[in-house]
Amino acid sequence: AMSVFVTRRIPAEGLRVLSQASGCQVQLWDSEEPVPRSELLSGVSGKRGLLCLLSDRIDRQVLDAAGPSLKVISTMSVGFDHLALEEIKKRGIRVGYTPDVLTDATAELSVALLLATCRRLPEAVEQVKNGGWTTWKPLWMCGCGLSDSTVGIIGLGRIGQAVARRLKPFGVKKFLYTGSRPRPDCAAEFEAEFVPLTRLAEESDFVVVTCALTPATQGMCNKDFFSRMKKTSVFINTSRGAVVNQEALYDALVHGQIAAAGLDVTTPEPLPTDHPLLSLKNCVILPHVGSATYATRTTMAVLAANNLLAGLRGEPMPHELLL
Repeated sequence: AMSVFVTRRIPAEGLRVLSQASGCQVQLWDSEEPVPRSELLSGVSGKRGLLCLLSDRIDRQVLDAAGPSLKVISTMSVGFDHLALEEIKKRGIRVGYTPDVLTDATAELSVALLLATCRRLPEAVEQVKNGGWTTWKPLWMCGCGLSDSTVGIIGLGRIGQAVARRLKPFGVKKFLYTGSRPRPDCAAEFEAEFVPLTRLAEESDFVVVTCALTPATQGMCNKDFFSRMKKTSVFINTSRGAVVNQEALYDALVHGQIAAAGLDVTTPEPLPTDHPLLSLKNCVILPHVGSATYATRTTMAVLAANNLLAGLRGEPMPHELLL
């Protein structure tokens, strides 16, 4: 039988795909909250398939607990930095993931976060609620706009391109991008210029981070990076928290090295409520909701389920991560 462990209550359509598959026996951690480590280790034991989320650390300990029966891991995420890929590859386990389907939702959220940050929307809402709104004042609650600006995108992949596509109609004057290599085919649509990270920091009015978390990108947005940015510039991260050195970001925001920051991702997640970044007016922090539309999450769940089933049947997956 195809015995599988699902680490969280996922959208019903995804569970339905699994439960209706012949010969598929599903064990589910039926909660909105992450599966405790001990439950994960016992749940995965002897299973052939595992459907997990980006908040589940799938390391050697989990793989050992699963034993040699584990053949397929399907993650309901586009990122896979929570998976011990070397170890998984060594054991010949196939991996499915969910790219493409969350591109539009994450790009929309990135633009929403950029606008909310640069136009100080959360601050403005707070002023309305606490009586700070007294009359119309020429310079009160002023922020910066996108028109005639230079936008720098770190990682011009699917999401980076989708962000640029949405920002272009706002009248952005110039797009810069950086990454592991130039991508002239992708960049042509926006006439985006491939530049080193340092130049992107120096020339951009808005920096949007949409790259994957890799050893090369970990901690990439550091003290040196923020010190090169304009005092008027806005920093947005919707990729992974670990791409940013948060202490350096805090210092840059406090000392006016940059104007503002908007983050949908942090280290750790959730961010402790007493974290210094949360005390700043010029920092907008969201709880990692990039893909949080009903339609997107349902599509992700169905794709993750279909990846898992295809892997268990020895068929090509709709989206396999080739190790």
